[in-house]
Amino acid sequence: MTEAGPDAPPPREGERIAKWLARAGVASRRDAERLLTEGRVSLNNARVEHPATFVSPGDIVQVNGTVIDNPERTRLWRYHKPDGLMTTHKDPKGRPTVFEKLPADLPRVVSVGRLDLTSEGLLLLTNDGALARRLELPSTGWLRRYRVRVHGDVSEAALKNLARGLVIDGVRYGPIEAGLDSRKGSNAWLTVSIHEGKNREIRRVMASLGLGTTRLIRIAYGPFQLGNLERGAIAEVPPRVLRDQLPAT
Repeated sequence: MTEAGPDAPPPREGERIAKWLARAGVASRRDAERLLTEGRVSLNNARVEHPATFVSPGDIVQVNGTVIDNPERTRLWRYHKPDGLMTTHKDPKGRPTVFEKLPADLPRVVSVGRLDLTSEGLLLLTNDGALARRLELPSTGWLRRYRVRVHGDVSEAALKNLARGLVIDGVRYGPIEAGLDSRKGSNAWLTVSIHEGKNREIRRVMASLGLGTTRLIRIAYGPFQLGNLERGAIAEVPPRVLRDQLPAT
């Protein structure tokens, strides 16, 4: 067991504050830890100065002076993200964001992974930041499946070779499942499945094959499907389904 540093607060019962903030939907656990280092979190009116700080029942937690409600039960929603929206709570360039378009009565939520500005389709949202982080990890084993429209000469042999993984500009991409669904002239629709979801992974992989990506739609994330959810619509996953589908910890 690793001993706590000399500046760590004494052990107490409760939950580490970063995890508590993540479960409260304030931010992912990683971002919650950043809030702590920036001195933006207080516990019972005292600024939190060490990540090994625990929250117990009855404690008052504030972020930027705002009291944070105790975490609710874990909830998950399917959202059909249209293109043209950023998957961020605030965009420095002032572009519209997913979170600005959500219903006003929705609790504070974070996204499970992201879709870039011009990508669309299934985006999972949860009020539990710790869950979001867990579902993003490749070790969870969940495939992210996409319909991809490309422009160019599609080689089915090259698509098949993606199952070996590849390196582009020094970045290693794991095995990718890709198949040709239809072709019309110089345009084609593919189904592509990935495990990791690195930044702009599919677009970069397609470009390495000489293909331009003209549309990118996520249709599944693990067991959850886009289905017939309309653009801009949101639907909560029933609690029983959520319990059945969540990976074991």
